[in-house]
Amino acid sequence: MKFLDVKTDYAFKRVFGSEQHKDILISFLNSIVDLKYKIKDLEIIDPYNIPMLKGMKDTYVDVKARLENDEIVIIEMQILHHDGFEKRILYNVAKNYSKQLEKGDNYHLLNPVIAITIVDFIMFKNTKKVITYFKLIEKNDFIEYSGDIELIFIELPKFNKKLQECKTIQDKWIYFIKNAGSLEYMPKNLDKEIKKALELANEANLTEEELEIQHKRKEFIMIQKAAISKATREGKEEGLKEGKEKGLKEGIKKGEKKAKIKIAKNLLDVLDDETISQKTGLTIQEIENLRKDNDAN
Repeated sequence: MKFLDVKTDYAFKRVFGSEQHKDILISFLNSIVDLKYKIKDLEIIDPYNIPMLKGMKDTYVDVKARLENDEIVIIEMQILHHDGFEKRILYNVAKNYSKQLEKGDNYHLLNPVIAITIVDFIMFKNTKKVITYFKLIEKNDFIEYSGDIELIFIELPKFNKKLQECKTIQDKWIYFIKNAGSLEYMPKNLDKEIKKALELANEANLTEEELEIQHKRKEFIMIQKAAISKATREGKEEGLKEGKEKGLKEGIKKGEKKAKIKIAKNLLDVLDDETISQKTGLTIQEIENLRKDNDAN
């Protein structure tokens, strides 16, 4: 028995963005979000559909839902870290918060926005917490300014529990997201919503077309990871070499720049200029110049 790796965009959307199985998303949110009440129902704003996913050219995907009290929740899965990632999270939350109003509407009509970001890399090295919660508060006395904006991060690499060690529904959901792709059987004694999520991720329940989409997405992500790792390693090696000749600090800086250029070159055929700029920190103009050089060769 094989299951989809739900960290990929296609599988994540299939499991958590299904209008027919809203109870799965409700169970997950109730385990993560600290609300004064339990979520009984929600509306999935951008439900899963295959044609949209076919055209995706990135390593993240989000599912948006509106709770009973009109709060908006954005659930995002991010595989690779890139320059500007943290700013994009803030921008996305601010955009979803502000676009609720039409011109002339009163500000009291704004509803809270909660962003849950699941990442497959370490974000906060100074804490061992798997889940971190952020709100707008006064920095000295921790007075809450507003509860309208909340950021929640789940760092999968920090979660190392085995299934038998998962006692809470929260632990079981994080275990599912991190490990579904490596399971070889349906574990016993699962909560019904997690069991249903595994059934949706069971490759035996997919068509050949759906399996092909999943395999291509997983391959695409692996290629990006390998390209970034290789370019970063080579860039550091070149930086150290130059550092011995021209001064360590200056050499490492040049090496980092070369690493970014190598990463960008590897992504020219799969990503647009704006996305490459976000991932590497290079300017749009620099990427356009790389494209011209690439076309000339």
